[in-house]
Amino acid sequence: MTYLAVLAFGVTLGLPIAVIFASRAQGSATSTALEGIARQPDAAPRIQTAMIIGLALIESLVIYALLMFFILQLNNLPDKTMLLDLIRASAEQMGANQ
Repeated sequence: MTYLAVLAFGVTLGLPIAVIFASRAQGSATSTALEGIARQPDAAPRIQTAMIIGLALIESLVIYALLMFFILQLNNLPDKTMLLDLIRASAEQMGANQ
């Protein structure tokens, strides 16, 4: 039962956390690159190339998080009836122990 709770918690919070941090990182990288281009317009092609590579790597982490979300959701999360059966069995076991 604990495994299922941790799995549900990880699935529902893992992707939003990854997206929040990735969006902050992408905003910071873009902002810094634009400041660099504003200071040295001659270096714009090199800065832009480095920025695009960095943004692609940041975005790939979000794609991996999304992939893990779908893998965990499709393969390991139980259906509603199985969860209800587990809750009932756990309640019965707790009642028997008291």
